[in-house]
Amino acid sequence: MTVDQQPPTLAHLATTLPGASRVFARHRLDFCCHGDRPLADACRERDLDPASVLAEIEAERREDETFDRWDERPLPELIDHVLERYHAAHREELPRLVAMAHKVEAVHAERPDRPVGLHAHLVGMADELESHMQKEEQILFPLLRAGRGALAHAPIQVMETEHEDHARNLELTRSLTRDLTPPEDACGTWRALYLGLEELETEVMRHVHLENHVLFPRAVTE
Repeated sequence: MTVDQQPPTLAHLATTLPGASRVFARHRLDFCCHGDRPLADACRERDLDPASVLAEIEAERREDETFDRWDERPLPELIDHVLERYHAAHREELPRLVAMAHKVEAVHAERPDRPVGLHAHLVGMADELESHMQKEEQILFPLLRAGRGALAHAPIQVMETEHEDHARNLELTRSLTRDLTPPEDACGTWRALYLGLEELETEVMRHVHLENHVLFPRAVTE
């Protein structure tokens, strides 16, 4: 199926086409919390050519042979994927990034271009994400596994609101790091930290997208 046959919303493209989420992340197109927007509208806001973005997706699609259509897999498998691919990964990666941010701020304390406040921000971000994931694991996901998605509207609404908080945290991360751009003379740790934060941003967006636009809509109707 070619790109031009797909409904032109960010969420649908990210769900159904290999490489779409990578292209959207590269161009800072929000396909998670605001993925229901038409691609053309989202591109217009960032002064992008929709045809060029679609061409990039098509090029990525040809290279990706491992894409999973989670909108077509059984709901329990989708929940397991979220837990294994995202919850476990966030818990492993965030402490590493927090430690690196502390090191960069401490070692370069005399530099005016250091990411002031980044360590404290990431600590708070990690705490919020952990609380969010525990709510899903202890309340929402057991409800969905039991086939009681029709009763899950309230907890889903809470999760979606917290997803908006995660998106704001990602924006603040970029603000504190000059758009994740290290100085030209930055040390290896500084550069690795920003690369890790960029990857975290992409992973959180994919995580939120999968829940907002695939898991939650299916759960309340199946």
